[in-house]
Amino acid sequence: MTDQLVDRGEVDRAADAFVAALVKWRGIRGLSKKLLAAQMGFDPSYVSHVEARRHRPTEDFARRAEAVLDAGGAIWQRFQEYDEARHRANAPTVPRPRTGTGGGHRSVATHPVVAAASLVVEEEEAELRYDDGRYCCRVRRRLYNASDEPVTRYLARIAVDRYPGEPERSNRHYRDHPLTWAELNLSARRGDETMNWRVKNDRDAFKEVWLLFENDDARFPLYPGRRTTIEYSYSVGEDKWGHWFQRAVRLPTGRLSVRLDFPADLRPVVWGVETSLTAEAGPLKDPVFEHHDGDRAVFTWSTPEPRLNTRFRFEWRFRARAAEPSKDAITSMNVKAEGANELRPSELMRRAGIVQRGAPMLDRAARWFVLPAQATLAADVVERLRDVLQRVCAQYEFSKGVGLAAPQIGIDWAAAVVLPQPYDADAEPIVLLNPKLVGEAVEQDEQYEGCLSFFDVRGKVSRPLIVEVEHESLDGVRKVSTFRHGLARLVTHEIDHLGGLLYTDRMPPGEPLVPVAEYLGVGQPWRY
Repeated sequence: MTDQLVDRGEVDRAADAFVAALVKWRGIRGLSKKLLAAQMGFDPSYVSHVEARRHRPTEDFARRAEAVLDAGGAIWQRFQEYDEARHRANAPTVPRPRTGTGGGHRSVATHPVVAAASLVVEEEEAELRYDDGRYCCRVRRRLYNASDEPVTRYLARIAVDRYPGEPERSNRHYRDHPLTWAELNLSARRGDETMNWRVKNDRDAFKEVWLLFENDDARFPLYPGRRTTIEYSYSVGEDKWGHWFQRAVRLPTGRLSVRLDFPADLRPVVWGVETSLTAEAGPLKDPVFEHHDGDRAVFTWSTPEPRLNTRFRFEWRFRARAAEPSKDAITSMNVKAEGANELRPSELMRRAGIVQRGAPMLDRAARWFVLPAQATLAADVVERLRDVLQRVCAQYEFSKGVGLAAPQIGIDWAAAVVLPQPYDADAEPIVLLNPKLVGEAVEQDEQYEGCLSFFDVRGKVSRPLIVEVEHESLDGVRKVSTFRHGLARLVTHEIDHLGGLLYTDRMPPGEPLVPVAEYLGVGQPWRY
């Protein structure tokens, strides 16, 4: 009698766990009980009865809930645990209803979303390693068959793009140098068994293959209710692989992790974005971590229960390969050089690497760093800002000080560097990471400002004489700094850039811009 009571307690705990998973995922997806029942094809009261433990969950109910709520296998797993506990306790079994009969739901045809939960990726581990001009990719997936039918194949995709953001150039490149199966050297395994594969799509820069649960010696389907692990790998030369790596969630997934492995002497820096069918690209919600393993720089990232149809894109830069401008290039940009005065100021800035007005980058808010996890990335962005400022200051004398925000050099991160007013080449620059204006004086003044992103004109802008700015250090510590007069103006100008604003957005309607040739304040500091 005691053993039976213990078993019944196990059943109750398993049933509670199933209900908890159901309620959790219904809340995550923002569905009421009525809406969930409608999408599952059940009577509206049935979900309430299951959540209140008045009805036992059936296999059909669990499958439909898993498919509709896209729970990454969590709901189905809890049902299996409940079902196993119930059988161990010798509880009366409830006949498994066929679709469209009994079980508390309306008579309906097979629900189309049930197929979406037929195969669950319990965990995906993707690794990309760079060595001697080649990228080697390895993907490992732990699969669970939640369907009633054996799984005999799995679709794998390989896509490359040497010049992201330049489709015409990239298309020309792959027409002339198509990606070939021979160079990919694709291989796949299921446990100790090799897997044969069959081509589904074969394009210049995009391949799809069916990984088959068979080889020349045997067939080994993944049967209902069983698990297995598959792994496949391939390699691509850097002449055909761009500096990005993307993972797309096409099946319910319990956990996704990515590892990027580069030579440390290349001084790599990595960042990432995610996007979905319902949201534009934004920063990763989980940070990328960096550590060093001997002569390798390793970047790792993971996320639990990623949403279906979400894409996670990782990008990187090898700082040791960053192109430095030649002395001749700097001389050609320098306004003091012979013939340089024939160029417009905005053209000089463009040649120095400054993004010009009208570029989409200047109209949107920059992404904040996750510090200290992204300290290496933040330090790299600051270094690039200082390099560009050095080039700019070599060609123009800034008597009022100068600042530069990351979006102005095409980098979508919340970083800015300000050189003080009046400009002092030897002064330590002010570095602003994830800055936020938290206080300002009531007193304001109007002064003319210029912007490196449209340097041909000046405009009169009213700004506070004193501001307090909260910003972050590389180790993740936030602090508040106070800036006055000219520095307050420079700092707030750059913070505006990080929020997608230009100084013209601060000017009164109808206020004219003054051509730099007519501006009388050139070479003069602001006066207070």
